[in-house]
Amino acid sequence: MSLKVWIDGKFYPKEEAKISVYDHGLLYGDGVFEGIRVYNGRVFKLDEHIDRLYDSAHAIWLEIPMTKEEMKKAVIETLRENNLNDGYIRLVVTRGVGDLGLDPRKCPKPTVIIITDTIKLYPEKFYEEGIKAITVPTRRMNPEMFSPRIKSLNYLNNIMAKIEAITHGDYLEAIMLNAEGYVTECTADNVFIIKGNTLTTPPKYIGILEGITRNTVMDIARKVGMEVKEELFGRYDVYTADECFLTGSAAEIMPLVELDGRKIGNGKPGKWTLKLREEFKKLVQSEGTPIN
Repeated sequence: MSLKVWIDGKFYPKEEAKISVYDHGLLYGDGVFEGIRVYNGRVFKLDEHIDRLYDSAHAIWLEIPMTKEEMKKAVIETLRENNLNDGYIRLVVTRGVGDLGLDPRKCPKPTVIIITDTIKLYPEKFYEEGIKAITVPTRRMNPEMFSPRIKSLNYLNNIMAKIEAITHGDYLEAIMLNAEGYVTECTADNVFIIKGNTLTTPPKYIGILEGITRNTVMDIARKVGMEVKEELFGRYDVYTADECFLTGSAAEIMPLVELDGRKIGNGKPGKWTLKLREEFKKLVQSEGTPIN
């Protein structure tokens, strides 16, 4: 049976789920989205994701035509419709149908889309062995131009960095720096380094997405006895770290064992990274908004 996609209150078979070519989400990347995970019949951090979706929409002057509670119910309903207890949710709100100009006032009604499906971003061996990455020339967008804390549909900055990672050796990920040369994030994930028992990640003001998984891992780290810092750091700090890993809703916790040809630590996932992964796995199996 084909998966069903929720669009503006109605379900459509995956093959028939369509939006207008005049939708400003397509024409201009004008909209916001969230990627959310489902584990063991529970939606992980649903409230936090919904809050961030509505904050992103508010920041771009987009009024979502549903209350937060209505949105949560629609997400649960879509998961039930597709009989999914483990998987991934892509929640999208576009500016809606308008004309060929930029004026958002010409788009009277936003389009709301809920996609639920299975996901496996990386093979299991990469979680066991870690991945390699490079630093790419494309710099992370300056937050004074457009805040990366807004999870918008326009990901071209990240896509350009991804292309450079692929064309310079088919790397799975890439580190993006800001204009001053500090580490910001990867193309789709937040970055953490470990030195001793201290976990460090770039601060929000540098121009990163405030990841839900990022914040969850920081909470876990404190509970297992690590010191947690949000501080600026550069490539040197990654090269000389004991451990490094990436976080994201889709990627979860991915060990990074080499950057720009330099091994990080001993070139294998470190003890703290493995501990945090273990605790994260326990957490997602037991916490979240029940589907049934």
